[in-house]
Amino acid sequence: MAKARPNIPPATEIRKHLERNKFSPIYFFMGEDSYLIDNAVKDLTVAFKPQLSSEFDKEVIHCTPDKDLTDILNIATAFPLGTGKKLVVLKDFDKIKDKKKLKSYVGFPAEFTCLIIIHNGDVANLDTEPYTSLLAKNFLFEAKELKEKALAGWVEVYCKSKDKEISPENAALLVDTVGDNRALVEMQLQKIFNFLGDKNVITFETIKELATNLKENTIFDLQAAIGRKDKKEALKISYNLLEKGTDLIFILAMLTKYFTGLAQIPELNASTMPEQAAARIVGTHPYYYSTYKKARELYQDKKLYSIMKALLQADLSIKTTSIDEKSILTLLMAEILR
Repeated sequence: MAKARPNIPPATEIRKHLERNKFSPIYFFMGEDSYLIDNAVKDLTVAFKPQLSSEFDKEVIHCTPDKDLTDILNIATAFPLGTGKKLVVLKDFDKIKDKKKLKSYVGFPAEFTCLIIIHNGDVANLDTEPYTSLLAKNFLFEAKELKEKALAGWVEVYCKSKDKEISPENAALLVDTVGDNRALVEMQLQKIFNFLGDKNVITFETIKELATNLKENTIFDLQAAIGRKDKKEALKISYNLLEKGTDLIFILAMLTKYFTGLAQIPELNASTMPEQAAARIVGTHPYYYSTYKKARELYQDKKLYSIMKALLQADLSIKTTSIDEKSILTLLMAEILR
């Protein structure tokens, strides 16, 4: 039986430290959510600043494969230049070759130093050092990347904190439009806030305007063209999405979500469920639900089955072959619109 993954405190736990104004000697952040890590480090840095009596006692170090961790840790153990404490921020720890050297420092950290360490991405094996020691000492924090519904929920909470309102459907639409990068979502929200001015409600129309300004075409434009079986337009939009930097994996995920939604239409049509609720089930905004129903008439069960196989094949091609993305997308569109 595989060993269960240990529970790691979320990066948001540092709020308790900030509220108590008591700091750990080490904060080790790991995970995919760079937005959350950046904000945690920023909050810690600001809160710890009164502990520094000299600006020279704050140091940011970027790790590289050729740097010796011992030399870096010597900076953390060196006494402050002023009468206060030291703050050392160690970035890109994942690039360090011999990470085990951190174990000895974890056992006896300098009492006058707050050492913040950033590991980009997840740790491959938490049962190795220095991670077991970090976890045992409660120095390890994780920043899990939010996905779809969780990120849409964060959008609602974030908007409320800025005295703005957004419905669950519009929050989900915004995430689908921008993608699941929280930093990028926040950046687009700031644009929306500026656009709204004194207005408080983020509407469907506002997000559509944002989508227009974000890029020439959106994934929703592609879905609409596919829903009409407009081959020429679908190919044009799909190529435009690639050229504008839209990740092919994201395109496949959204198309899989789209066709999975189409497959549910007959059952929903047979029920007395309101369209707004039905739209939520298929994973779209109520505004688009009527186009889903029309598209379902063009895509029967047998065709949906072949499309799902084509989507799976495209995903495998990305991960296991050297075929370029444009060719993969072209073959996929040919199968979908055949």
